[in-house]
Amino acid sequence: MPISIKSEREIELMREAGRILKITHDELAKAVRPGISTFELNRIGEEVIRSYGCIPSFLNYEGYPASICVSVNDEVVHGIPSKKRILQEGDIVSLDAGVIYKGYHSDAARTHAVGQISDEAAKLIEVTKQAFFEGIKYAKEGCRLYDISNAIGEYARSFGYGVVEDLVGHGIGQNLHEDPQIPNFPMTRRGPKLQAGMTLAIEPMINIGTHKVAWLDDDWTVVSWDGSLSAHYENTVLITKGEPELLTI
Repeated sequence: MPISIKSEREIELMREAGRILKITHDELAKAVRPGISTFELNRIGEEVIRSYGCIPSFLNYEGYPASICVSVNDEVVHGIPSKKRILQEGDIVSLDAGVIYKGYHSDAARTHAVGQISDEAAKLIEVTKQAFFEGIKYAKEGCRLYDISNAIGEYARSFGYGVVEDLVGHGIGQNLHEDPQIPNFPMTRRGPKLQAGMTLAIEPMINIGTHKVAWLDDDWTVVSWDGSLSAHYENTVLITKGEPELLTI
């Protein structure tokens, strides 16, 4: 499938979806603390999204039962919120959310410290975030898609981390997941040429240990194979003639 090029009207709608998602993440960040349940974080996130007249992208998407993916410690992505799952001092928690505004999606993820965390955990969060920014140095018209992948993967691997290969970033627009798929690891080919108007959800998922992952019995929650900590950082990115525009910052 060709990668869709968004019109100026579509871009404006996605900007607003991104703005509302940024506000949602800001409110979620304030709420993260020891003693809060992952269920409560989901409630807060959904409440903010709906307060702007928007719909949570994730709720009932292919059967996912919540509005916010809340993934703790070795959970890579798609953790299902629960009243029984209480955040503890020293945990790290990844919050992944999406917003539908007038038929257009935004998608972004952040990993947060819960109280005081280890230096090792803090470094993982920072490297994962920086891997995103290393990647988007190539998110501009005329570069190739896998230039982004190579930059993300090489940066994260330089710290000895495992770069998840079973899950990738994606195009986004009227659908939450559109072409192209965007790996976070080096590719032998360079991929399609980027053009202004493409909108991409770029999302490094990095493990302290192995790159391998497993799915839990709920068929959603993805965990690191070796139980090591995992972090996730994502923004919805607009390709332009110059520097990329981050719609969710």
